[in-house]
Amino acid sequence: MAKSNTSLLHLLLLLLSNISFQVATCGSIVKFLPGFNGPLPFVLETGYVGVGEKEDVQVFYYFIESENNPKEDPLMLWLTGGPGCSALSGLVFEIGPLEFRKEEYNGSLPNLILKPHSWTKVSSIIFVDLPVYTGFTYATTNSGSDRSDSLLVDQAHQFLKKWLVDHQKFQSNEIYIGGDSYSGIPLPVIVHKIVEENEQGVQPWINLQGYLLGNAVTTEKEKNYAIPFAHGMGLISDELYNSLQINCNGEYINVETTNVLCSRDIKSYDKCTSGLNKAHILDPLCEWRDDTEFFLRRSLIKKYPSNFLSTNLRLPPLYCRSYPYFLCGFWANDDNVRKALHIRKGSIQKWHRCSYNIPHKRDIFNSYDYHVNLSRKGIRSLIYSGDHDMSVPFLATQAWIRSLNYSIVDDWRQWHTDDQVAGYTRTYSNQMTFATVKGGGHTAPEFRPKECFDMFSRWISKRDL
Repeated sequence: MAKSNTSLLHLLLLLLSNISFQVATCGSIVKFLPGFNGPLPFVLETGYVGVGEKEDVQVFYYFIESENNPKEDPLMLWLTGGPGCSALSGLVFEIGPLEFRKEEYNGSLPNLILKPHSWTKVSSIIFVDLPVYTGFTYATTNSGSDRSDSLLVDQAHQFLKKWLVDHQKFQSNEIYIGGDSYSGIPLPVIVHKIVEENEQGVQPWINLQGYLLGNAVTTEKEKNYAIPFAHGMGLISDELYNSLQINCNGEYINVETTNVLCSRDIKSYDKCTSGLNKAHILDPLCEWRDDTEFFLRRSLIKKYPSNFLSTNLRLPPLYCRSYPYFLCGFWANDDNVRKALHIRKGSIQKWHRCSYNIPHKRDIFNSYDYHVNLSRKGIRSLIYSGDHDMSVPFLATQAWIRSLNYSIVDDWRQWHTDDQVAGYTRTYSNQMTFATVKGGGHTAPEFRPKECFDMFSRWISKRDL
């Protein structure tokens, strides 16, 4: 009788768990978007999922079904880095099916066009705005406004569970977690939590198959590899590099003020590398201010306002890669766009591509140990690096992967796109694949979309790169 009661209690808890996950989950299909000509040729759903004990964080998401076979293709949760960069940034600038037409802003709504190398060609993707006050995600209480690495982990994990309960037709699909840049800190922790709960039988069970990270922050040591990278790329002289090695002893961050010789060399290094675009050293450095507060509502703008080129706003030149970032701000802050996306009125005042100015507690200092644990459990992973990124250089990523000390299954070799070298790759016995993207920057798909699509589509279908 006791055993029967225990089984009944377990079943009741599972039912209550599913009921709680169904609360405050709201999604709507978007068939048309302002700025795009005609109906969308793919399925786009936007909506909110309430997370936290009080569901006081309303997480906004963009879900795009696979354009191939959504019933069988993998489903990926994508976290854009920052912390605090909007999911829309990942969607239109990196791996989604839309992008902005690069044309000079004239006061009208920026135009959207289709992107040929979208990862949604082979996978369904949920682009999620996290942490809170990223993109269109907002809080309904003061306590809900707190931001930290550990909160981001819990909220993303809870979001995925609730979303899957509300979208049960995708529960059997293979599931991957993906992201880049700062997502390298919370993402392996999220994956680890999913694995743990799966092992414990917590519902809903998530059909996790692997994770992928691009130019990902992993430890505090990444910056130490910027100097060897700069030397290898011919940005500093042999003499300065040798002096840095001797005087700094390989430690280039948190240099003690008493180490006068090292501090002197660091200043020389900073001077040599100033004026470079750290996200891609071959791209021009195009600084600009994300400040459009003085603009009138778009419906009132017929031409450039008189103060358009005032000192309150510094625009990037049209040739800059960042020019569409500027267009994205006008598009996302348009009333008609917000209505089409089903944004709740009054929830977010001004949309920012990245909310760097909001305090974020960094309470997970590295994710290395989580990679170790996931590798031991045989979880597949793809770790890739745009090889012209100086902010998280490929040398740093190679170093922590090498320290895992796993045997090599497929040694260093070229991988190709259209019979051209697209980068180099190596596969390890722990089911981890490392790949460089030749000519890629910090957000590699933004710089090399075709190559990154080929890399992703091969890996997600369990083929060699």
